[in-house]
Parts: sequence; structure tokens; C-alpha cells
Amino acid sequence: MEMLLKVFQRGWNQNKIMLKLLNSIILTAAFITAALAGKSQSNKILFWDTQQKGTNYFNAVPAREWFESAAAANIKFVRLTYEKWKGTERDFLIGNVDDYKGIVESDFQQLVNVIDIADSLNIKIVLTPISLPGARWVQSNNGVRDGRLWKEEKYQEQTSLFWRDLANRLKKHPAIVGYNIQNEPNPEVFFGNPSFWKNELMSWYQTVKGTPADLNLFYSKVIKAIREADTETPIIVESGLYATSWAFEYLEKINDPNIIYSFHMYEPYHFTTQRINNNRFQYPGKVQIEDLGTVFDMNKKSLQEFLIPVAEWAKRNNIPSCRIWAGEFGCSRKVKGVEKYLSDLIEIFNENQWHWSFYSYREDVWDSMDYELGTETPHYKYWEYSESKTLNLHYNEIYGNVKNNPIWPVFQKEFSKKE
Repeated sequence: MEMLLKVFQRGWNQNKIMLKLLNSIILTAAFITAALAGKSQSNKILFWDTQQKGTNYFNAVPAREWFESAAAANIKFVRLTYEKWKGTERDFLIGNVDDYKGIVESDFQQLVNVIDIADSLNIKIVLTPISLPGARWVQSNNGVRDGRLWKEEKYQEQTSLFWRDLANRLKKHPAIVGYNIQNEPNPEVFFGNPSFWKNELMSWYQTVKGTPADLNLFYSKVIKAIREADTETPIIVESGLYATSWAFEYLEKINDPNIIYSFHMYEPYHFTTQRINNNRFQYPGKVQIEDLGTVFDMNKKSLQEFLIPVAEWAKRNNIPSCRIWAGEFGCSRKVKGVEKYLSDLIEIFNENQWHWSFYSYREDVWDSMDYELGTETPHYKYWEYSESKTLNLHYNEIYGNVKNNPIWPVFQKEFSKKE
């Protein structure tokens, strides 16, 4: 640079060419600097270019010990929701879903502290709200389903504003690799409650298209708001009717290169839920779907057939396998054949090269899908620690004493693989 300046001192008229060259160098340097500044953000989609295997975090007490144990298990990414955390106001982070006024600062700092812990352990995060303005989670709402989001435009406007605010604050965080707009959207249950077993979803969608209950229209609004603040971080959209695979038939492809399409798999629910199964069904085997009067023949082939709507939708819309994610899947650890059911599902996901994240790892308020506990009833100390909200301080005591566990090795094998 000093040499160039000395040359310019010899005469302005004789060195116009050199001046143009210097300006070019400066502009190029500025361009490279700007590009490098945005590199970490734009590279977030690269995380999804190879198959990812992770878990879900729905714990009530955010604790470093949980992330340390996940890192020790070689879990590299977590689908995180904060719904159960205690906030400053009625609803964590949002303040009050009845009337969103802005992100609650103290809650946001708590959230960032947890994400920072994940980052320090090289764990990536997909942030996943359950409650949104006009849609308080049923378990946070005295058991009452809240469908205002799907009925009133003002709540969709508030949801869009909330996500824009959140994306603007989190877009530069290196641990964040996705915004999951809402966990298990369910406009269907407020307008006719169509059945996927009866193939009613597409015809149902035509009755709500263009209204606030139109999931595709809702996504377009929220994504537009997010992109006003953050143009690069991947956005995850889930299919309707609690993210069932069958609802993909009315899901529309989104004109954005950084979209991940997600579904959940707990079917058939009559098998995977112990209180409904009640030791009647096992895998492989036949499951009676009482409310339909039909029998579902469960095996790997039938599970593959259940997921055909996802595979066909992706093929029809030219969506690569690396943009499809089984965001949740699981089964009560006490039903017969649980380990084979989970193993077959994972095989299907792997064969399709879909991302997956099981439900769930060391949840502190619910043991039914805590697979490290095996198939037996936990030691009574588990419940004492859970009730006192200190389970994270006693992981070694609880999980270190579990014997003859046929379930956890299914996951252990996957996370120990050299990808």
C-alpha cells in the first residue's frame, strides 16, 4: 500500500490508471470482508447437507449437565423447546400469548445462556416453540386446546412479529441451525378434525384454503417475516394434523432454498402409547384401531408404507432427501417389541437418508420414552429427584444402575457410527 501511495505522489495525471487499480483493490477487499462476515450464517444450511441424527429437549429444568451427558453420548444436535421453563411472565419468552408485545428480555437471556452451553459442547440447536400468540400449548392451558391462531388474523400477525424479533436476535448465534416455526401445528382439529386413516386431509384442506386455517398461507406469512430479519438460517416447516406424514399431501413446496420439511412418527398411536396399548399389542404384530374398526398389520414394510406420502411428496416436488427430517419419533419403552419398532424406523430413515431426532433423551418430567431406563420401572429415587427438580444432578446414580436394557443400544449404535 505504501509503494502505491509513493507512485501517486509523482503526479496525479500520470497515475490515473493506478488510482483506478487501488480503488478496485479497496472495493474487492470490502466485498471479501462482507462475504466473510456473512459466511458463518449462510453456511448453516450446509449442516443439513449430510444426514443428521439427534434428539429432542423438552425438559423443565435447563441444565448444563444434560448437555454434557448428550455430548458424551455423541449427540450432535438437539431440537429444543423451552415451553416448560419458568418465565418472568405468563408465557416464557413471549410474555403472554393472548397479546404479544415483545420478547421478554430476562427470558431471552436465559434461553441464550442455554444455547451458549450447547455451543460450548459443539451441539447444534433447532429452536422449536410449542406455544405461539393465539395458540397456548394444551398442557399449559389447563388441558384446553387453543385454536385462536387458526381463526383470527391478528394472532398470525403477532406470531410473524414474534418470529421476526427472535430471528433478528438469534441469526448470528453459531449454534442455531434452524427455526422450527411451530411444534405439531394442528388447524384440522378446530375445523372438522379429518382423519388421515380415512384419507380425508386433501378434501378437508380445500374447505379452509385461503382462511387463517390454511397452513400453507400461515407459513408464507411467518417465513416472510423471518426473512426480513434473517435471510439465511434454515427454517423448518412441519406438516399438519400434528405433523403426520399423511398431511404432506396438502403441504406446498416453499420458494426458499433453506427450508427443511418435517414430520413426526408415533404411529400407530394405539401401539406406541402404553395407556392405550395396555399390553395388548406387540411389534411386529397386528394392532386394532378401535375407533375405525380396522386392523393395522405392523412390520417394517407397513411402517414404510405409512411414510410413503413423505417420499412421494419429496419426489413430486424435487426435494432432496437432505431437506426431509423426522423431527420426532418414539414409542413407550414398556410396550412389547419397542426396540424392534424403533430399530426398523431408524433403518427406514437411514435408507431414505432423512435426518432424524428421537423423542427423547433424559426428559426430567416424563419417563415413558426415556430409553436409557430400559423396559422396567425406574428406581424410586428417580421420582424423588424428578419431583425435586434435581434429576440432572443424579444422572450417574440413576442411569448407571440400569441393567439388561434392550432399547438404548439401538440409539447408542447410531451415535457411535463414524459418518
